[in-house]
Amino acid sequence: MTLKACQKQEKMDREFQKKFKFEGSIRVLTQMMVDPAATEKRGGAKHLPLRRGEILDVIQFTNEEQILCRNSQRRYGYVPQAVMLPL
Repeated sequence: MTLKACQKQEKMDREFQKKFKFEGSIRVLTQMMVDPAATEKRGGAKHLPLRRGEILDVIQFTNEEQILCRNSQRRYGYVPQAVMLPL
């Protein structure tokens, strides 16, 4: 990984912490997959866009309805727990 790519990732992580008021280090708890039968949705202000079969890193189980996740492009957002499947 180049220095520029590393700096970009650190910047994205800082923006995530500020936007979601997340304190502490960002740790991946587990990985989950978006249900292949789920409808694809566009992302919103704090929601991730959903793609069928995509594998997401789970950062935090916020409540019974939503999970805070990170996708492969290092974008963060909430995902409905109903469309997530364990790996």
